[in-house]
Order: sequence, then C-alpha cells, then structure tokens
Amino acid sequence: MARRVAVVTGSNKGIGLGVVRGLCKQFDGDVYLTARDEKRGTDAVAELQREGLSPKFHLLDISDHASIERLRDFLKQQYGGLDVLVNNAGIAYKNSSTASAAEQAENTMAVNFFANLNVCKTMFDILKPHARVVNVSSVAGLLQRLSNPEMKKKIASNEYNIPQLEQIAKQYVEDVKAGVHAEKGYPKSHYSMTKLLLTALSRVQARELQNRNQDIVLNACCPGYVSTDMSSHGGTKTIDEGADTLIYLALLPPNVNSPIGEFVENRKISDWTA
Repeated sequence: MARRVAVVTGSNKGIGLGVVRGLCKQFDGDVYLTARDEKRGTDAVAELQREGLSPKFHLLDISDHASIERLRDFLKQQYGGLDVLVNNAGIAYKNSSTASAAEQAENTMAVNFFANLNVCKTMFDILKPHARVVNVSSVAGLLQRLSNPEMKKKIASNEYNIPQLEQIAKQYVEDVKAGVHAEKGYPKSHYSMTKLLLTALSRVQARELQNRNQDIVLNACCPGYVSTDMSSHGGTKTIDEGADTLIYLALLPPNVNSPIGEFVENRKISDWTA
C-alpha cells in the first residue's frame, strides 16, 4: 500500500510553515513543504529538521501550470496520488504599495483565485479516497463585504458553478481597470474580493467532491490574524496558532459528517454568508 502524503503550498514561511511543522508531528505519512524558490524552501526544511522533524521539499510555483503538473506527476508516481492538500499560498499588497489599482487587482486575483483554482483542477485528479483539502481563505472575504444584491444572493445560495465564478473574477478585474468596481457593489479591497470568491469556490468544490462518494472532504478556513510578513507582523497569533485550524481540517477522520464544505475559524463552523 502506498505511503500517505500531504502537500502544503507556499509553506517556506508564515502559516504554511506552521502547518508543515504541525503535520510532521501528527500526520501518518510524508509531508511536503513547497515553495517557488528552491533555496528558501530547502532552508525552511533545514530549519524544521533542526527541530527534529522530517519534512520533504518539492518545488512548486502555483502560478506556473507546468510546475503544478510536475508535482502532480511526481505524487502520482511516488505515492499513487495525494491524501492531504492545503492550499495556503496567497498574496496581499501592502497599503503603502505604489502599484496601480488595476495591477493590484489583476495580480491578487491571479494568485489567490485563479492559481489556487488551477492547483485544485490539477491535483483533484489524483486525490485518494478519504483525502482532505483545505482552502485558506479569510474573514476579509466575508459575503457581507459584497453589496451587489443579486450576486450576493446567488453566492449565498451556492447557485454559481465554477465557470461562472471564474467569469465574475475576470469581470471584477476589468471593472477595476475601468474604475467602476465600487459602483457595482464589490468590496473596496482586492484581497477581500479574491478571498470571497475563494470561499464561494470552496463550497462548489466540496459539493463536487462529495459526489465522488469517496469520502473526500474540502473546507475553507480563516487562520485568524497571524503575525506574518503579510500582516507586517501585526497579527496577534503566532504562526503555529494560525496553523491550528488548517491542521485540524487536514486531519479530519474518515467518514466525518461535519465540517464539509464549510467556512471554519478557530476549529468552529462560521456563517460566512451572514
């Protein structure tokens, strides 16, 4: 029987590193720390090895489809598939950024929504029975931040499919470029819009994975306000505290009834649509 395997994207630092640390201690199988920069990735692995842990490293740039495919093919060949996928990689611009609104919207959506979606589309083909998938979202993307009534209603009722969510993401970027996104009821923050769509996507994905009848469970979650580079180290949680809910969801036992397709914070289901 093939050894079990877990993958954490964007995990050379911050919350992702905390997830790898926790999984190395609790997951019965190999844990892959991934990064788009090989030196940063191997340095992070060495850091955990000094703690007595045994993570493995694989190069992964979620914005590069070929890179995702290389990881998929490696996992399929070496492990017969994938048992745990934690989609942690993401970006956020600082308030001090001089990049234009159009550039910020396009790049943030490209990574936080489209690149994560591409990882899922590629890796879902090799998910083993009882696999667990965790999409790292944020309370910054709560549905209440959207004031477009029709879109809000459809997202709340989980009426959109994945191509429709992709179209909303593309249209949002175009509306930002045209300077009309605010009047269309979108959130003011590009990061918020990307995470809102990621949570909406997670609900659709969870439903589709449930239809396989293989006990494959996907949830979205918010790590909380964590002291990382992204928060300019202003967060109140350590990276290990931020990683806790992600690890909890990654290690949900076989044939669990709940949470499935939920938005989880501090290990508890949160009403994302409120």
